Amino acid sequence: MSEVQVLVNNFSYSEGALSELEHSLSRERMNTYVFATPNHDMEAAIRLYVWNTAISSAFYGVLQGLEVAVRNAMHRELSRQYGASWFDNPCVGIDDGGMRRIQSAKQELHRRRYEHTPPASVVASLSFGFWVSLLGPGGLQSEQNRRANYEMTMWRPALRQAFPHTRSLTRRQAHAALDRLRILRNRIAHHEPIFRRRLDADHELILDVTSWISPNTSEWLSHHSRVPILLEGGPSAGNNQF
Repeated sequence: MSEVQVLVNNFSYSEGALSELEHSLSRERMNTYVFATPNHDMEAAIRLYVWNTAISSAFYGVLQGLEVAVRNAMHRELSRQYGASWFDNPCVGIDDGGMRRIQSAKQELHRRRYEHTPPASVVASLSFGFWVSLLGPGGLQSEQNRRANYEMTMWRPALRQAFPHTRSLTRRQAHAALDRLRILRNRIAHHEPIFRRRLDADHELILDVTSWISPNTSEWLSHHSRVPILLEGGPSAGNNQF
């Protein structure tokens, strides 16, 4: 019996159990799963919910690996160009939204009584969304009354070198790929359903983007990933348990 079959089948659902689960998880949350089953069946919906939780957990591991690799690669290249505290260097031209995130990270470190905040601590406190935003075009810089130009201040002098193992990669391409994965990560973090996504393509994209930074890291993530095993028995594979 596969891991997916064990997850799906290894619990007995009485009418009372199903009623209490619907109450605990909320009808509003469960409706997404109920309407995704062929006969709008609550037991099938609960089993789909279990699978969605399992595949989300499996994705968390590879997404974590990607996020750390992206953050470290981008920090390394920005440090080479602008110094270890690049986020405080006005030449980087970070927009208002980015500066608010940096200030928030510093305030949180101070609140936790980090009296000395080395660059690495600030960098580790910045969200995945922040790093993805640095690959965008740049937003408003209100003090200068202009828009940031990330293409010229970040991508060309620094961030292009964060992805050395791919040719002809543009900033827009890098941003599009990582923004798609940011959305997946946020859905998982907020316990939202992901079963309708092209999860096989998402998994492949995670490995591809990681390989732009480090092929060996990508291979390591692939070797330890549980995503393919779970996808084999998931709803997209025609599993009639859902």
